[in-house]
Amino acid sequence: MTKAANTSDVIILGAGMIGLTQALTLAAHGLSVAIIDRADSADLVNPGKDARVSAINSASWNMMEAIGLADQLAPHGCDIDKILVNDGLKPGKLDFTPKDEEGPLGVMVENAILRRVLFEAAQAHDAIALHMSSQVAHCERAEHHVDVTLEDGPILSAALLIAADGRGSRMREEAGIIMAHWQYDHNAIICKVSHERPHGNTAYELFYPSGPFAILPMRDDDNGLHRSAIVWTVSRKDGPALAQINRRAFEAELMKKSGGFLGQIKLITDRATYPLGFHHSSHLTADRLVLIGDAGHGIHPIAGQGLNLGLRDVAALTECLVDGARTGLDLGDAQILARYDRWRSLDNLMVSAATDILTRLFGLPGETSSAIRRMGIGIVQRIPPLKAQFMAEAKGETGDLPKLLMGELV
Repeated sequence: MTKAANTSDVIILGAGMIGLTQALTLAAHGLSVAIIDRADSADLVNPGKDARVSAINSASWNMMEAIGLADQLAPHGCDIDKILVNDGLKPGKLDFTPKDEEGPLGVMVENAILRRVLFEAAQAHDAIALHMSSQVAHCERAEHHVDVTLEDGPILSAALLIAADGRGSRMREEAGIIMAHWQYDHNAIICKVSHERPHGNTAYELFYPSGPFAILPMRDDDNGLHRSAIVWTVSRKDGPALAQINRRAFEAELMKKSGGFLGQIKLITDRATYPLGFHHSSHLTADRLVLIGDAGHGIHPIAGQGLNLGLRDVAALTECLVDGARTGLDLGDAQILARYDRWRSLDNLMVSAATDILTRLFGLPGETSSAIRRMGIGIVQRIPPLKAQFMAEAKGETGDLPKLLMGELV
């Protein structure tokens, strides 16, 4: 005798930031969701597990407002009022500064805080069932439903499986979806620092041949200490050594890279290193399966758009599923999945390709390459329509926007 299945409208594999946001957007529109993740709940929200910060651009912030989370995130976030781009510390810069009535370019939020807020909201929602510390033993994507058997026994059933299980997505592999991928000769060193002078809510992106050096504004701590996050891209061979040199030597390297414009810099967290790579799936759907976030694409952090690209997936998929449900379609219907695949594949490809080109262009060594970069920066700075287009891209306000990214429920 087979066990009775726990039935929901959709099953999401992965309780990361993208998977949790997807669950909350669907639940906000009356759909029931089951989330599966191998992580323990305490580990998932442990601030020591992830030292990274993310720039939630203004369009993605609109979605947080639409699903009622912006007020919880705002006290922990730091508005990005300006972005300054430069070729190292050489003369000539590009600045993106919106008008006062346009609001900030985005909000910097620590990943650990964002994940905690999302997880607590999911825990509190009656339409979301969390299956933590759970492994998938077997997944069957049948003609009319999806059945997922967990290793500890329960069987979950739904019309659609959403894979938000990251770069090494098991579901993508099982579906046989082809993926283009390569590794960059880069490691990212991530840490948080304090500094003497206020950052003025400015994000700095300094490009060096070895990789970009980003200083990202964070909210001052409770004692008024000025803080920023560092994302320092270095060659793969240098990454481990730089992450392990003594604190004072590392702080001296940070001062050298930043030019000291924020005054004395002090390291206030451990340093973490991550290898950087690119991957892009040929399709984002298969029979009763959808890929979102890193399961479908992964880019270099040079433009800080990785999380926002995943949040665009979430907003588009929510609109496709809610529209389909209202017209009486099965949520795994091929028409719904085809609409999502068309909507997101081209945008993901364009952003991924642009990021890859930027990574290679700004990584070219030599004074000639540097002069070309400075010339390009100068051209964008002096041509208002071109600059406005770049700023709209940074805010996530270009292309065919889902309603959630405009702050509206579907």
